[in-house]
Amino acid sequence: MSVTTAIAIYFLIWWITLFAVLPWGVRRQTYSEFVPGSDPGAPAIPAIGRKLIWTTIVASVIFVGCYIVYTRKLVTIEDLATLFGWLRR
Repeated sequence: MSVTTAIAIYFLIWWITLFAVLPWGVRRQTYSEFVPGSDPGAPAIPAIGRKLIWTTIVASVIFVGCYIVYTRKLVTIEDLATLFGWLRR
């Protein structure tokens, strides 16, 4: 796997993971802490910094797992084709 391919795959994994991590710990604004002009469903404390750190950690673990599976050929294209019934042995 080239470095460019690895970076592209990591970016895709990171981006998808970001959308999975964004809802973690979200608590919407109550009427006592409602900021006029904001959406009532907006989070009271977004904590974007922590979510970006968690996204990087989770995406790195997923990427390392995928990299190990790819480099050690634990799952091949033929295995996937057989699993989905595209290839009969």
